[in-house]
Amino acid sequence: MTATVDTARPKTAPATKRELAEAAMRRSWFPVARLCDLDKPQTATLLGTKLVIYRDGEGTVTVQDRRCPHRGGDLSLGEVHQKSIGCPYHGWEFASSTGACVRIPSLEDQGRIPGKAAIRTYPAVEKYGHVWTVLEDPIRDMYDIEEWRDVELEWVAATPLDSPVGVGVTIENFRDVAHFPFVHKVSMGPTPEVVEPLTVSRDGLDVWMERPLDAGTGDWAEDGDCMMRYHCAAPGLASITYNYERLGKRVVAGFPSPISYEHVTIFWGVANQVGYKGAGLDECLRIEEMVYLEDLPIVEAVEPREIPWDAEQQEFSVPADLFTLNYRRSFLELMNRVQEDSRDNAPA
Repeated sequence: MTATVDTARPKTAPATKRELAEAAMRRSWFPVARLCDLDKPQTATLLGTKLVIYRDGEGTVTVQDRRCPHRGGDLSLGEVHQKSIGCPYHGWEFASSTGACVRIPSLEDQGRIPGKAAIRTYPAVEKYGHVWTVLEDPIRDMYDIEEWRDVELEWVAATPLDSPVGVGVTIENFRDVAHFPFVHKVSMGPTPEVVEPLTVSRDGLDVWMERPLDAGTGDWAEDGDCMMRYHCAAPGLASITYNYERLGKRVVAGFPSPISYEHVTIFWGVANQVGYKGAGLDECLRIEEMVYLEDLPIVEAVEPREIPWDAEQQEFSVPADLFTLNYRRSFLELMNRVQEDSRDNAPA
């Protein structure tokens, strides 16, 4: 009997939308630590990859695999040197620039260091109060939010939050407006249940929405009304830029970072325009954290725990979901880029 070969799809191409979503995230930028915490090595798990993040003696921020390839020591427990990090178990040192092993204390002749002894080193970008990295060849650029390009912002990175749901569900919650009167009664005060027609625009991986903010009776009431510019970018950035005519601009932004496909660390922060005349950053942080903490117990009970890309669960949508639906289209575009790239680079 002659064996048949399936040539319909390259073996390297993901088979399902869930697999495409995960592949897209492995090639997208996510935060893994706050810059303010780098006085000592930090740990993160990004889509199952265990990382160590540190600033070496020359001030260079580095993201590397956490496991020492000698006997599995945890490098986050090691000592940071001028241009390297040392394993706490046997002292092996790995260059912060390349990950190559540069010293083995037990060797009299350092020329005998195994040539392949190294740890993987990932890109590291310092932005919005955090360290960002990407696990594989980027399929998209690092986020560059147009609303902030010409504004001098002062950032405070908040304490990260743990949430047992996926990146997509987290972003959709952050951008959803129909849940305000039910979830945020304390932080926002009474808000209308009926959502006005939404004006949403999308350009590739970015989605925007302009919406006026009625100050209402919540903790923001004293600041007065303003215009909110919602922005999300696939796969994992969501922000609101508040433009107060008499106060200036302030920002809240969320950057969920996937520990696994259905579990995120929510890195987030607030920023005020330099010279902002409203509440200070500490007060902005306090109130925005209240909003997040109201969301968490509701969102962690959502089923499924990530967007049902492969239609395993039936969902119904209404006009108030317009922003959500456009975010999903932007994520799908990112997934399509991965699929096309896989096909273009598949072996003949």
